[in-house]
Amino acid sequence: MVAGLVLMVALVLTARSLWTPVLGATSPQSQSIENSESHGGKLEGTWRVQVTIRDCASGAALRTFPAFLTFAQGGTLTETTTGFPPALRTPGHGAWEHLGGQTYRAVSEAFLFNPTGAWTGRQRLTQIIEVSKDGEEMNSNATNEIFDTNENLIVNGCATAVGTYFE
Repeated sequence: MVAGLVLMVALVLTARSLWTPVLGATSPQSQSIENSESHGGKLEGTWRVQVTIRDCASGAALRTFPAFLTFAQGGTLTETTTGFPPALRTPGHGAWEHLGGQTYRAVSEAFLFNPTGAWTGRQRLTQIIEVSKDGEEMNSNATNEIFDTNENLIVNGCATAVGTYFE
């Protein structure tokens, strides 16, 4: 049962891409203030996103589902996904930063539970996001890590996402 839940979590939450963080990024607060002057190219706000869980080796799509991502001024992030039933995963909370140009990095975490309601661990999503110059679309690559309650990494996965700005 735990193995099945871990596999489901891996497939569902492997959502969001493959990247390496960029060094020398400016602070999220200064960048979000800089980008709040116009909507074009900025990340702040809410996005409707289609997440595709992918096989890390081949890149093959395994499953797709919708999610909401909300990026607040000052660098905080809240996300909600349909990739897991609400009883098995909390909404994700995290932080984002501007890496330069139209590129952002976001990290969020959520708690995971089994069907009986027992806490089983946490999921960590790390995304690199590219926002279109007009600020209406975004693309993301992500890594998905699932840790047990002892902080042991038990699943590592990959995902991509495409989104539109919610107005």
